[in-house]
Amino acid sequence: MTDKQQVMPDEKPTAGPESPEAARVLAIFPHPDDAEFSCGGTVARWAAEGREITFCVVTNGDRGSDDPAMTPALLAETRRREQIEAASILGVKDVIFMGRQDGTIVPDLDLRRDLTRVLRQVRPDAVITGDPSRYWSGNEYINHPDHRAVAEAALAAIFPSAGNRLYFPELLVEGLEPYKIKQVYISSPADADTFIDISDFMERKIEALRAHACQMGDWDPDEPVREWNAADGKRHDPPVAYAEDFRYFQISG
Repeated sequence: MTDKQQVMPDEKPTAGPESPEAARVLAIFPHPDDAEFSCGGTVARWAAEGREITFCVVTNGDRGSDDPAMTPALLAETRRREQIEAASILGVKDVIFMGRQDGTIVPDLDLRRDLTRVLRQVRPDAVITGDPSRYWSGNEYINHPDHRAVAEAALAAIFPSAGNRLYFPELLVEGLEPYKIKQVYISSPADADTFIDISDFMERKIEALRAHACQMGDWDPDEPVREWNAADGKRHDPPVAYAEDFRYFQISG
C-alpha cells in the first residue's frame, strides 16, 4: 500500500457535486472572515439544505489592524465576536476557535496534530479548506502566509493522519478514534474544477462579510465580491449569476 496515487498526465479532473451527500461539513481557515470570503455562499447554501456546518478558525486574528489605538487583546475579542455573528448569519452550527497568534502559523507537526484532533472530534463527511499552493493572485495580491500554512497542515491532517491510528497515538489516549474524510473542497484554488451556484445566497454572504466590521472598515464588500463571484458564475455550467470555485477530491481508501 502506498500514500501515492498515480494520475495520468492527460487525465482531466472530475468536478465535484454542488450539493454533496455530506451531513456534516467542517471548514478550516486561519482567520476570522476567511471562510466568509472564500466559501460563505456555499456554506449558507449547504446550511439551508440541512447540512451541519462547523467552522474551525485557527488564529485569533490579533494582528489584523493598522489602528494605533487597537491592542491585540481587544482586536482578538472583537474578531471573535464578529466571527460568531457572521457564522450565525450563514447558518453555521458551531465555531471552534483554536486561538493561535495571527501571523505566526507554520505547517508543523504540532498544528497537524491539533487539526487531526479537530477532525476526529467533529467527524465531518466533507472538509473545506484553502489552497496551500497559492502564493499570489494576479499582480496585486500576495497570499497571506497563514493561509498557505493552515491549508497545508489541514490537508496533511485530512490525509493521512486523521484516519490512521498509528499517527498521533496521544489522540487515542484522549478517546479520539481514527476517522477517514471522504470529500474535500479546496476553496479558491489555482486550478478549479467545481463551481457552486450561490446566486440565492449572495445577499447572505455580503451580510456575513459586513459583520466583520473591524476588517471591512470603510470598504464595502458588496460590489467587489459580487464582481468576483459573478466571474465564477460565468464558469459554472450552465452560467449562473454568482458562484464560488473549488478543487474537489473524493478520497478513497
